[in-house]
Amino acid sequence: MMNFAIISKGDEVSARLEKRIKTYLLDFDLIWDEKNPDIVISIGGDGTLLHAFHHYIHRVDRTAFVGVHTGHLGFYADWTPEEVEKLVIHIAKTPFQIIEYPLLEVTVRYLDDRMESKYLAMNECTVKSVEGSLVMDVEIKGEHFETFRGDGLCLATPSGSTAYNKALGGAIIHPSLPSIQLAEMASINNRVFRTVGSPLVLPQHHTCLLNPVNDVDFHITIDHLFLLHEKVKSIQCRVAEEKVRFARFRPFPFWKRVKESFV
Repeated sequence: MMNFAIISKGDEVSARLEKRIKTYLLDFDLIWDEKNPDIVISIGGDGTLLHAFHHYIHRVDRTAFVGVHTGHLGFYADWTPEEVEKLVIHIAKTPFQIIEYPLLEVTVRYLDDRMESKYLAMNECTVKSVEGSLVMDVEIKGEHFETFRGDGLCLATPSGSTAYNKALGGAIIHPSLPSIQLAEMASINNRVFRTVGSPLVLPQHHTCLLNPVNDVDFHITIDHLFLLHEKVKSIQCRVAEEKVRFARFRPFPFWKRVKESFV
């Protein structure tokens, strides 16, 4: 028997849907289990599904996600409120396909004796200056590539390539390609300072290492989460071994989502 949990945006429409879906699934003899769900239904938007992912990140290999959007069509939330009964019957009665998307692994190492911190991002990791220019040595596969000067850097997953990365002029990458993308934020390029100036797409097993050069305050974000930045020695990014799992009950083509969102 399948265990389920629901994470809702919390607004009135989403709360009503949460109550309906929970009642329906309990009527179908599914088990409500917020600690160890096999499937998590996210009700809201892509931000709600990101929240659900981080809430259950400790069991990312055992939990599948499905999204109901109560606002605009999302890249992760593909069911509408009008389709709730259909979705419930699918969950209760039909085996679902598992679709896996690549994640970004971020390792932050410190100058003091603190243990390194590891994070998983579904969309992106950003490093931004608080004031003044951010200066970072960028290493790829252990070799110095460039010294970046500018507002910040964004490292995105393929599924996150349509989010902040796209706003920075990055490419949209299909989630079947295990890769990460490095995009610049307002880099300084003149006769003294040079960067490649184009987004870089790194394949699996290629590691990107960011080493702070100057003593400027900066923020690190993992998706919507802000991290502390004191005494950071390096920020290592690569394609994670873990993947996020989505429950698919019908086709939800990536390029169709891109078209409906942007074209």
